[in-house]
Amino acid sequence: MADKTVAFICTHNSCRSQMAEALAKRAGYQGYQFYSAGSVPKEQIDQDAVRILKEKFKIDMRSQYPKTIRDIPAPDIAISMGCGVKCPFIGRDFDDDWGLEDPTGKPDEEYLKVIGQIQEQLKRRFG
Repeated sequence: MADKTVAFICTHNSCRSQMAEALAKRAGYQGYQFYSAGSVPKEQIDQDAVRILKEKFKIDMRSQYPKTIRDIPAPDIAISMGCGVKCPFIGRDFDDDWGLEDPTGKPDEEYLKVIGQIQEQLKRRFG
C-alpha cells in the first residue's frame, strides 16, 4: 500500500507549516509522506524558525522553501495550521485545523510553544 500524502497548509508557508513538515519528517512516522504549502507563499522561510529548529532540535530546514498547493502532490490528508480570519482555498476541505498561533516576529518562547503544540498534534494524529 502506498504512503499517504499529508500537507500542512497555512497562508504564507513560511513558519508553522514548514516547522510541521520538518518535525513530521524527523519523527519518521511510517506510511506517510509530509509536505507543506501556502496560498500566498513568502519569499523565504521565517529565519527564526530555521534558527530555533537547528539550535534546539538539530533539524536543518535550509533546504525547505515556501511552496503553493500546486507545487506538491495532491494530499490525502490536508491540515490547516490555524487560519484565524480566512483559510486558504486548496480545492478541497481540510481534514483538520490545528488552530496554531503564528509566532512570526515574536520571542523564541512563542516559537517553542508552537513547536510543542505541533509535536503533540503529530503524535495524536500520526503516532
